[in-house]
Amino acid sequence: MTKENLYLCMGSACHQLGVYEVLPRIQGLISQYHLEESIELKGSFCLETCSSGIVMKFQDKLFVDINPANLEEKFILEILPQIQLKMQEYSHG
Repeated sequence: MTKENLYLCMGSACHQLGVYEVLPRIQGLISQYHLEESIELKGSFCLETCSSGIVMKFQDKLFVDINPANLEEKFILEILPQIQLKMQEYSHG
């Protein structure tokens, strides 16, 4: 299976909002949910949603208003379901 990219915005606005605190925690969540074989975490230049907090992107879906305090909740409720949906498509396709 080809790895899907999960992008984390590393632009200056996200930097100011604490992206370098979020980065190791998102790496930990990828590991905790055993996604290393299916997800490649990549830094991204500005995703052009600077007023929406730290931003992540999976395929064509943006996840906004991420911060160190809500990262785990956002990951479990928003990001992980999208990843799991894509993994199901691969296993049934």
